[in-house]
Amino acid sequence: MLTAPQHGVPLLFIEVDNCHETAEELAAKLEKYARFFRRKMKDTDGKERPMWRTRWTAPDDRYGDAPHPPVLLVFNHLGERNPQRTIPRLQELTRHLWQGDRQRGGRHLYDWRIPIVAVGLRNLREHGPAGAVFARFGRDHPQTLLEAIGNPRRDAADTREEEESRARQAEYKAQVQRAAQEQAAEKAAQREARRPTCTGCRAKFTDERWEATQATDWGTQKDSRPALCDACKERSVAPDQEQEQVVPAQKNGRWFSRRT
Repeated sequence: MLTAPQHGVPLLFIEVDNCHETAEELAAKLEKYARFFRRKMKDTDGKERPMWRTRWTAPDDRYGDAPHPPVLLVFNHLGERNPQRTIPRLQELTRHLWQGDRQRGGRHLYDWRIPIVAVGLRNLREHGPAGAVFARFGRDHPQTLLEAIGNPRRDAADTREEEESRARQAEYKAQVQRAAQEQAAEKAAQREARRPTCTGCRAKFTDERWEATQATDWGTQKDSRPALCDACKERSVAPDQEQEQVVPAQKNGRWFSRRT
């Protein structure tokens, strides 16, 4: 068993075969791995979990996909058995343990499956874990170790879905913003259509003048020229003020001033 989270390998079980065992004997070992991975026990918080998760740290399961830890079969060709013939037979015998469920887009989910990967010791020594020499059961080409024990197609599909989701959210936000702008522009146009026009000079009222002619607060003096703009109102009020005169008047034998 190997854990190397600093290199992206959180948990990996390794089975080394010196090519003395048959495919059937190796399949029996993998069945034992499956039984071990299925064992459950209560964790320290009282919740039931797979036993292996209580002993080793591993990434959380993703929605709809909870694979078992991967098993790496390292073939050291010392015995009389040829790995090139053993591996195909072993794949058929253990298909129920590793075969994933195909999803739309060609990706697979490996819920409760064991990622089984095979590699020759000679290739491993020559290329190391970064070399594309790891053959995962069910895949048609060798990969690097991280690709072989992972699920690159699902990762790519999740990335696409996240990008598409962000694009949809951005488009929806833009649509809401455009609708708000259009609504605001429509309201502004309707308000502009109601804006009064001065009967004197035919100019549009300013916002301040329009507001003044509509004042209805208690105690506010009613506008004396509601149909005129400020400039025309001033010109119309000025002659009236010039015509006002103060003349003496008498009432009941007393004199007082009166404007005319």
